[in-house]
Formats: sequence, C-alpha cells, structure tokens
Amino acid sequence: MSILETFPNPAVGRDYTIKHVCPEFTSVCPKTGQPDFATIELEYIPNELCVELKSLKLYYYSFRNEGIYYEAVTNRLLTEISEACSPRWMRITGHFNVRGGISSVITVETGSR
Repeated sequence: MSILETFPNPAVGRDYTIKHVCPEFTSVCPKTGQPDFATIELEYIPNELCVELKSLKLYYYSFRNEGIYYEAVTNRLLTEISEACSPRWMRITGHFNVRGGISSVITVETGSR
C-alpha cells in the first residue's frame, strides 16, 4: 500500500491548478552521505483525484535517510505522485540548497497544461 492517499476532486469538470510547497524536504547525497535540503514545489491540474496533504508530508519524509541524487529524486517524485492521482498535468520543481557553492533547480513535468 502506498503512503500517498487521495480524495475525490470536488470540481472534476474544471481545470484549476493546485500548488503545494514543502520547504523542509531532506534526502542524502549518495556520494558524500551528507544531507541534502530542498524546497519541493508540486503543481498539478487534478483529474479525478487530489493528493491528501498529510500523506504527502509523510511521503516526503520517507526520503530523509535515502541516498539519491537530485535528478533521481525529482523524477521519482513525479512518477510516484502522478501514479497515485493521475493528474491532467503535473510539475515537480526541486530547489536544492547550496552545496559546494552551487545550488540546483530540477524541474520535471508530465501531461499537457
């Protein structure tokens, strides 16, 4: 069973955008073992289902001890969240904090807006 839970979209016939921002995302650099910190922005146009926020928070927290590169985690978030709710369109943007003098922004999306 997935950590991610959903609920019925209350306005199925209308295109509208939902945006959730998590400023406390943490994973682990697989090369150094050091924590990586990011702000994750989830934007989507729901179809039949919307993502439930408490389950989204717990899903994000499940990455705290996982060694994964920025690019991999951002793409994985898109895959798993979009599989849970089958949106019309979805974008995930990871704003990763400065490490070694460089910050990174990774953006992935699926569907048509």
